Amino acid sequence: MRTRIRTMLSDDSGFSLVEILVVVIIIGMLAAIAIPVFLNQRKKAAASSMQADLRSVALEMETYFINTRVYPTVASASGTVTVGTTLVKLSKGNTIGSTMTGAVTGTFCLRATNTTVAAGVWYVYDSDKGGLRRASACA
Repeated sequence: MRTRIRTMLSDDSGFSLVEILVVVIIIGMLAAIAIPVFLNQRKKAAASSMQADLRSVALEMETYFINTRVYPTVASASGTVTVGTTLVKLSKGNTIGSTMTGAVTGTFCLRATNTTVAAGVWYVYDSDKGGLRRASACA
């Protein structure tokens, strides 16, 4: 019995350098796959938040129009946007600006950008051209 315990304690079993290198290579390959996917998900989340904020502000503008028969002017803002007397809270990093023609033609166009994640990605909500779409400006 003592001999068996001594051989178990003195046995130099462990991982070889080749085994450790294989594990490190596998972890590196998994990280190379996972990191771009994660960054892409952040961009998709920012795009979804811009779209949701545009829909919220557009809904408030339509509600204001129903009550007053004219669209309100909306100043470019981040954090919160004032539509008439209603404050609309925006997602973090989103900015919504308006290039509306308002009372003149009875239409409006809102433009959203995100400065934190989706730089260079814009969405517009054009009441005259069918609503939400990906574009850099109202046209």
